[in-house]
Amino acid sequence: MDQTIRFTNSADGLKLAYALCGSGPPLVKAANWLSHLEYDWQSPVWRHWFRFLASGSTLLRYDARGCGLSDWSANDFSLDAQVADLEAVVNAAGVTSFPLLGLSQGGSVAIEYARRHPDKVTHLVLFGAFARGWLVADPKVAQKARALFDLIEAGWGQENPVFREVFTSLFVPEATREQQQWFTDLMRVTSKPAIAANILRAYGMLDIRSRLADVRIPTLVFHCRSDACIPFGLGRELAAGIPNARFVELDSHNHVLLENEPAWGRFCALLDEFFGRKRAPSPVESTADLKVLAELTERERKVLALVAAGLSNAEIGGKLFISEKTVRNHLTRIFDKLGVNSRARAIVLARDAGLH
Repeated sequence: MDQTIRFTNSADGLKLAYALCGSGPPLVKAANWLSHLEYDWQSPVWRHWFRFLASGSTLLRYDARGCGLSDWSANDFSLDAQVADLEAVVNAAGVTSFPLLGLSQGGSVAIEYARRHPDKVTHLVLFGAFARGWLVADPKVAQKARALFDLIEAGWGQENPVFREVFTSLFVPEATREQQQWFTDLMRVTSKPAIAANILRAYGMLDIRSRLADVRIPTLVFHCRSDACIPFGLGRELAAGIPNARFVELDSHNHVLLENEPAWGRFCALLDEFFGRKRAPSPVESTADLKVLAELTERERKVLALVAAGLSNAEIGGKLFISEKTVRNHLTRIFDKLGVNSRARAIVLARDAGLH
């Protein structure tokens, strides 16, 4: 998918890179740690996110200060500075009314922006986010976080990837070897070790719990049940603090959802529902999808039906008396045939075909 990259200045003069892609009503994504506007499109960890978000919307995203194509000379990583960056990008792009998505650390930026600009944000979506950082959440968590910060500065920039692989195992523990390699390499090309550590320290000291009650925008909060990066309890705490926020628990160990897991399809369907987006595949896609359906074995059709019903791979295996690995193998074959946004399309296909 083509994108247009432009630059603007934040309030303190830093150059910020932002990108527009897709077509339709605007959708703004607050920046999160470890992004690169160009490199992300090549990554099997991130590209399905941006393809999905930009389908039916004009997606506006940007690299955070100190990351990607934005200036790496930043010293101020405070929440106020991060919110000022989002304000600068929104103003430069000329969007005035939009849903706002905040992933991980970007969630706090999105919350504060929505609190300050309720006239601009129509919907707020938070994924893997938190209201208080690692250094204030729990003494044991704080101790582990400080050790990880030291690890970043000591070995992250080395050619040997072993130090970065520690972080990969926290963010995407269920990734394939290819996905792990891409995520590990992403760390080296998106920022410098000292900057990365400073960004995490700044977010680690964050505590915006007292501000959550001021958010009066329809809010949807997603959090993965077994997230090893941001504990599930912090996501639940965040949702409980925002008036009338809807909370969705996703069955995943990953901090960043991968395309080949059941939670990704559920996330896509619920996000479309929340935004009121209706997707109609093109006639060419519909014909191709029906051909895929016709070629499936009986067991694969059953697996697909249970995916559409929202069951996890483990639950599907239990119902069909097969291993979780066998379920994954069946889904890999189906998704390879469907291609782009395969899990979301598979769910639509199964429901439309009346599989049960």
